[in-house]
Amino acid sequence: MNNISKALWGFLLIAIGIIIGLNSLEITNIDIFFNGWWTLFIIIPCFINLFDNNEGKYGNFIGLIIGIFLLLSCQGFLPFDIIAKLIIPFILVAIGLSLIFRNTLKKTIAEKIEIGKKNGLETISATFADQKIEKDGETFEGANLDAVFGGITLDLRDAKLKEETIITSSAIFGGIEILVPKDVTVKVRPTSIFGGTSNKANRKDSKKVIYVESFSLFGGVDIK
Repeated sequence: MNNISKALWGFLLIAIGIIIGLNSLEITNIDIFFNGWWTLFIIIPCFINLFDNNEGKYGNFIGLIIGIFLLLSCQGFLPFDIIAKLIIPFILVAIGLSLIFRNTLKKTIAEKIEIGKKNGLETISATFADQKIEKDGETFEGANLDAVFGGITLDLRDAKLKEETIITSSAIFGGIEILVPKDVTVKVRPTSIFGGTSNKANRKDSKKVIYVESFSLFGGVDIK
């Protein structure tokens, strides 16, 4: 989360606090539970995430559009039955376009990841739990990270890495944190649906490269 997104969340919480306080003192009578108020739980996070320093913002843009259309429908500007029928087709088309253009723009990364998968990778899973894995002084050749309603921290800062390392990650209602050495470059191929992948470790001058294929569904992958 960068300074802009932190500031936006801060202003939002301040505004909500002021409204609730003024309503409690009967100075104002602002109804925060208007028709379609629940759509703000889709609109606000997706909007703020667009300002964050992460990759795979496509899913947040999709969520923002869906949230706005649902809000307009609840307010009576658009027929709800039509919106409900079009949501799933819209999501499928948007995800399909994302996959097509992602593979086209990041073909080299995709090829490296597919080669790494064929060689076999260690699997690290966390389901309704948290795992912290430290590879201190160990040779690390790659891994599959799966977090479902849980969290994984993979610490590679003191690991022995080859020139090319492959990591696949899947965060579903969970979070994954990957800590990498200072002398590596990280290249990411993300797919995000109401989530995101943040890469803060992209050192372009390094000879060692970590290729990360990340999928996040209501979750996040943080590389630093």
